[in-house]
Amino acid sequence: MSQFEKNITFVIVCFRSSSVIEKCLESISSDCKIIIVENSNDVSIKSHLEKKYSNVQVLISGDNIGYGSGNNLGISMVKTKYVFILNPDTFLEKNTLKELSYVANVINDDFSILSPKIFDKKFINLESNKIDDFIEVDFVKGFAMLLNLPKINFDKVFDENFFLFLEEIDLCKRIKNIGGKIYVACKAKVHHYSKKSSGNEFHVELCRNWHWMWSLYYYNFKHFGLLVAYKTTLYKFISSLIKMLIAIIFFKKRKYLIYKYRLLGLINAYQGKNSWLRPL
Repeated sequence: MSQFEKNITFVIVCFRSSSVIEKCLESISSDCKIIIVENSNDVSIKSHLEKKYSNVQVLISGDNIGYGSGNNLGISMVKTKYVFILNPDTFLEKNTLKELSYVANVINDDFSILSPKIFDKKFINLESNKIDDFIEVDFVKGFAMLLNLPKINFDKVFDENFFLFLEEIDLCKRIKNIGGKIYVACKAKVHHYSKKSSGNEFHVELCRNWHWMWSLYYYNFKHFGLLVAYKTTLYKFISSLIKMLIAIIFFKKRKYLIYKYRLLGLINAYQGKNSWLRPL
């Protein structure tokens, strides 16, 4: 085990993800410390995973406190220099940590966030023809991020006003605002397979639409002001309203509910209300 790996604690926030998380855990060295934050009251996952994996500690939040709050809870328990934020529906390749270590050494540890190259059906965080060992970027997605805690001097790493979506983009924006550096290690690879893990899938989908709109407005309002926040979301509001009305006309209940939830998310944001909606 390298000194670099000794300085890493993995933090994985879950919501009833027992069906997918073990593939993720199996891809991480058993020598690495892992903290799992289970955003529910499911104590069975704690006993199961802690019994099966000696390097795993499971924190039961007791409620669905969200991605940002869950990660902050996990980070508060970390005693190492680095925190590797990871989604439960991801897995590392064998050389991922080695490649991250190489880049961290080359840049003399001068980074706030170092991300592997993430492979997803809908998203790759670098162009496929990049051949550099690393590249500096403005932001990375939150599926997998190595945080250099001494370089991130915030009271709380993630803004807990976000429940879902844009928390990591907000973190990257705040880091760049204070001159911090964000890199992608191009040869370090993590795969994200977007495996769903909650029982009530349609309600989760409605919540995702609600929170995407709420978070989009809040992010723009926070960083760019009221005018930009309205300008960014007004078209989406009108579009969702029109699509909701069309769904009513053609008796498309599923589409109607999706666009209704998008509108409700934006209306709540416009009214300055918290991101209160939670999946069942």
